[in-house]
Amino acid sequence: MYDIVGDIHGCYEELLKLLDQLGFVEESEGYTHPQGRKLVFVGDLTDRGPKSIPVLQLVTKLVQKNQALYVPGNHCDKLYRLFLGRNVQVTHGLETTVAELSRVSAKTKQQIKKDFIHLVETSPLYLVLDEGNLIVSHAGIRQDLIGKNNSRVKTFCLYGDITGETDETGFPIRKDWAQNYSGESLIVYGHSPVKQPRFVNKTVNIDTGCVFGGYLTGLRYPELSFERVPSSMPYVEEKFRLEPKSTFA
Repeated sequence: MYDIVGDIHGCYEELLKLLDQLGFVEESEGYTHPQGRKLVFVGDLTDRGPKSIPVLQLVTKLVQKNQALYVPGNHCDKLYRLFLGRNVQVTHGLETTVAELSRVSAKTKQQIKKDFIHLVETSPLYLVLDEGNLIVSHAGIRQDLIGKNNSRVKTFCLYGDITGETDETGFPIRKDWAQNYSGESLIVYGHSPVKQPRFVNKTVNIDTGCVFGGYLTGLRYPELSFERVPSSMPYVEEKFRLEPKSTFA
C-alpha cells in the first residue's frame, strides 16, 4: 500500500498537513503509518515555494529510514548538478532554494548537499512497484521505455515528451504522451500542473500545482482515492496548462 505525493516545490507546511490527512504519525524516527503504508514522492521537492530546505531534510530522512521512496524531478536534477559544481542557471525557482541555503550555516549546507547528492544518486529514474502494476515517474514514461535505463529514459522521466521547442511564452512544448499510453501498468506522475488529478488511460497526473496556488495531492494506492491540502501560495492561472480528463477505468 502506497501513498504517492505530488510535486511539493518547497510547500513544507502543506506537506505536513497532507501527511496528517493521509494518517501518518510523526515519531522521533520520522513518520509511520498504523497500516504500514509507504510514502512515495514524485520529485520536484524544491524551488519556488517558501521552505525547500525543510522539505529536503524531511524527505531525505524518510528515504534513509526506509519509510519512503523517491524519484527525482527536473528541479531535483538541477539542484543536484548545482551541488556538483556544474554550470547551471539559478533561475525558474532555483533562486529561492539558493537563497534559503545562503541563510543556513556552512555545516548545515554541507550536510544538506551531501545527503541530497546521495539521495539522487541512489534513487531510480522511475519506480516499478506492486509487481509491475504501478509505475511512478516524475514526468511519466512511455510504454516502450519501461524496463530501460539510458539517457533517453532519463530525459523523458525528468521532462516528459519534450519536442525541443518552446511556445510564445518560452514554455517548453511537450507532447501529451498519456493520450497514447496503452499499457496495463498504472503510471503515476506529476511535472505538469493540473487543477484536478488527471486520469488519461491508465495514467494519473497528481501535480495539482501547490506552489501555484492549487493543492498538494496524495494518491492512495491501490484504492485510487485522494487527499489534498489547499495551497497557501498565490493562485497563478496560466501555470495550469492541461485540462483534467477522466478516461481511467
